[in-house]
Amino acid sequence: MIEVLKVQFHNAGELYYFKPPDKDLKKGDYVIVETEKGQSVAEVVTPREKKSIKNITLPLKKVVRKMNEEDWEKYKKLQKEETEALKICKEKVKKHELPMKLIDSRYAFDKNFLMFYFSAEGRVDFRELVRDLAKEFKTRIELRQIGVRDVTKMMGGMGICGKKLCCSQWLRDFDSISVNMAKAQYLSLNPSKMSGLCGRLRCCLKYEMEQYEEMSENYPEIGDSVMTPNGKGEVKNINIFTEQVFVVLKDSGAEIMVDNKEIKPVKNK
Repeated sequence: MIEVLKVQFHNAGELYYFKPPDKDLKKGDYVIVETEKGQSVAEVVTPREKKSIKNITLPLKKVVRKMNEEDWEKYKKLQKEETEALKICKEKVKKHELPMKLIDSRYAFDKNFLMFYFSAEGRVDFRELVRDLAKEFKTRIELRQIGVRDVTKMMGGMGICGKKLCCSQWLRDFDSISVNMAKAQYLSLNPSKMSGLCGRLRCCLKYEMEQYEEMSENYPEIGDSVMTPNGKGEVKNINIFTEQVFVVLKDSGAEIMVDNKEIKPVKNK
């Protein structure tokens, strides 16, 4: 086992391990850390934690220091420079006529490199752009292509629930989401309601899947034939919260809501 400090470079971003400093830190502190590319600003997620050496890449990089007032002033200045750098880069992308959309720019704290994040439908040959940017900013330039989910994570926004997007607040990893998850929760298969701001199926479709699967064991499936107190019918929808089943009667075509306890399955011949 080895003692580590856990940090993130972006909100809800990937977690990285560093060597804990002698001076104690607390969750939420901002620190300057050494990386392979230079110094960067990071937020402490877990001050001290013991991990198996098998899960750690050694040697651990060190924490330079907790950010002080001078560091914060420099960081605020860097953020302004990042905004200007993004504006300049957009102009150069237009000049080179590249099929890419710039999302964000990030300087290393020591300005050892400047990273630009972009999205594109396919691969982009940006070698000429990198050379142009290197001459402009006099530092190492990196361009990183990210997917539509990561674009939304980075830009943020409000979800259909009225709250800030999970991916930009706390969701670190993207799970595989399928239409079957919406079907299992008896949700409308309207694409506009199932999709998030990224255009992909909403991540929250997976949050309650396990509970729905457990609760649905005692219910018929949509399309099943059932016998109700009003006669035979076909299941069209289910509300597991009210414990009711929406049924269309075979003989009359009437639509009724029946308590789940009042229906019995009918085997189709």
